[in-house]
Amino acid sequence: MDKQNLTELTEFVLLGITDRPELQAPFFGLFLIIYVTSVMGNLGMIILTTIDNKLQMPMYFFLRHLAFIDLGYSTAVGPKMLVNFIANQNTISYNGCATQLAFFIMFIISELFLLSAMAYDRYVAICNPLLYTVMMSQRVCWILVALPYLYSTSLSLVTTIKLFTSSFCGYNVVSHFYCDSLPLLTLVCSSTREVELIVLIFSAFNLISSLLIVLVSYTLILLAILRMNSAEGRHKAFSTCGSHLMVVVILYGTLFFMYVQPKSSHSFDIDKMASVFYTLIIPMLNPLIYSLRNKEVKSALHRLQKNLCKCHFF
Repeated sequence: MDKQNLTELTEFVLLGITDRPELQAPFFGLFLIIYVTSVMGNLGMIILTTIDNKLQMPMYFFLRHLAFIDLGYSTAVGPKMLVNFIANQNTISYNGCATQLAFFIMFIISELFLLSAMAYDRYVAICNPLLYTVMMSQRVCWILVALPYLYSTSLSLVTTIKLFTSSFCGYNVVSHFYCDSLPLLTLVCSSTREVELIVLIFSAFNLISSLLIVLVSYTLILLAILRMNSAEGRHKAFSTCGSHLMVVVILYGTLFFMYVQPKSSHSFDIDKMASVFYTLIIPMLNPLIYSLRNKEVKSALHRLQKNLCKCHFF
């Protein structure tokens, strides 16, 4: 196969989730519902945690940013995937592919470290309640959010630039439903060793370091809960952490399956199904988990509904 300079490559073809024509329409309907639910849920969480006075606490500050991130990476992937279900040819421009990859990497890494910050917040709230307002001041909260954004943006740019300044072969078919680094690497003609090392090392570092913070935080939380004399106090502490733990288990389990394995052992069909979970399903589930399991969020929803009914009545 003749090598083709990257400047001559103007677009990629995305294989999508399935090549069976009879499944295109049902999948379009299913994923449209999932994406719309995700957008509405995360936008609702952002609005609710912004306008409700009783939700102006660090926990909900982080939850608002989690909703923003979920909205970001589901939107980086979802609309293009939906268009490809009904389009004659599933193409994405060269620049569009690079942009999609950059935003996806930025948001997914931000989510990992934001979940770590949320675990630390729960640790402080349960283990050091008297110092909570000092240790989780507004300044500290912004630092814990800003650092993941800055780090993920830098890593996203490095990975995307390294990959898209490589020489692609004439074959431009991406065996995925969005532009991800692993399937794109198979289309590169030049040496991919450096990019592969960047992807592998930083994927492992991001997953392990962020998860380590979560595990240490919850180990200390568990020890603090076991020392509590009150059954009501233990129940309240467990219920406070339950939603966050569910989100952590689902996301980290999927990502470990996807990225921390040798390139040779990857099956893109299996990877595509795993990718559906963390690009579309998890962003839909997160606001549902937090709204259904959190009494304060449910109370805020009831207050908002009452206010809306009063405004409508008058």
